[in-house]
Amino acid sequence: MQLRLPSLRRLLPLLLGVIVAAAAIGWFLLRGTPSEAVAARYAPLVRTLQFSARVATLSRVEIGSTVTARVDKVLVREGDQVRAHQPLVRLETEEFDAALAQAIATEKQAEARLSGLRSTGRSTTRAQLEQAEATLNAARAEFARVQALVAQGFLSASRLDDAKRAVEVADAQRDAAQAQSQANADRGTDIAQAQAQLQAARAGTSAARARKTQAVLTAPAAGRVLSRQVEPGQIVQPGKALLGLALSGPTQIVAQVDERFLEQLRIGQKAVVVADAFPGQRMAATILSIAPEIDAQRGSVEVKFSLDQPAPAFLREDMTLSAEVETARRDRALVLPARALRTGAAGEVMLVAEGRRAVERPVRTGLRTLDAVEILDGVKEGESVLLAATLKPGARVRVQPAEWQPARSPQARAASGGATSSGITEAMGR
Repeated sequence: MQLRLPSLRRLLPLLLGVIVAAAAIGWFLLRGTPSEAVAARYAPLVRTLQFSARVATLSRVEIGSTVTARVDKVLVREGDQVRAHQPLVRLETEEFDAALAQAIATEKQAEARLSGLRSTGRSTTRAQLEQAEATLNAARAEFARVQALVAQGFLSASRLDDAKRAVEVADAQRDAAQAQSQANADRGTDIAQAQAQLQAARAGTSAARARKTQAVLTAPAAGRVLSRQVEPGQIVQPGKALLGLALSGPTQIVAQVDERFLEQLRIGQKAVVVADAFPGQRMAATILSIAPEIDAQRGSVEVKFSLDQPAPAFLREDMTLSAEVETARRDRALVLPARALRTGAAGEVMLVAEGRRAVERPVRTGLRTLDAVEILDGVKEGESVLLAATLKPGARVRVQPAEWQPARSPQARAASGGATSSGITEAMGR
């Protein structure tokens, strides 16, 4: 049987196509799956936390009146800087002036009474006592004379009774004069009573004078006026705040940080603070304190910062800020993208390109940030680590180098004029 040439010519193109397709498939399979890869290299690595904060003052007080009165003048406005004991509000004083004048008059009256008892009163009572003693001596002498005459029979016994009663009356008058004299002595009851009245009058004067001083509301210390809720002509009463005052002192920054990141924070750590309203003004700060308790409702801990330099003039109480804290640093670390990490049977692994194959390597990690991880063991400098999440161990790969570098620290960005980016931070505080 002979093969006809026309049939062979028709099959030849088909056979050639199959051969070319098979060769292409084989070439593609041998070439491997394209995959991005990053070469392990040494670089500085910094971990930071970024969260919202606010400006706080060490002490804030509310100024109010302790008396009921009408406002005469308000001497300050919101935002004014005030010194210690500077008058802030003046109240009308007509009623206080009248009360003080009355108290002073009462005090003078009490002084006059005491002075009279100590001078004229003593002279009068002394004369009365001398007269009573003389009368008593005369009555006693008359009683003795009558007693002798009755004994001799010259007088009747009734005359002796009269003389005796005269002695008793004179003795009683002498006792009354002595009591009055003792009352006018320095320790006498009248003097003591007059002294007590004088002390009460002086206390009333002091109270009236103190109430008058309460008509002027003053600053307890140097500070800044935050709020004003009082105007001239307004009737104020005790217990109502009229002015809000932030006392002068070191400016503090307060932040609520998610409790998950408490382990990363330490007193003394450095931070960079930026006011949302003034993003170009960066301020250096230091962690001053970390609250010993957790806010159960918000799951956060209060962290306070102190500014390393005097506070700029644009800072205001309760102003919103962004704080970024450097929590860890490696000046030289073998770093790779955090997304290259996988979870294997023995723990954390990475896929490393060995030739044209993806080989799984167990790794030991150190410092981590959101985008980078420090490799302590398992990968060497210069080795290509594959990034494709769907790539399987043992697969043939075609490495495609990718550009990547770990994020810089806030200090490095400040030096280069770079803006803060949430992508390089560890977390946002609540």
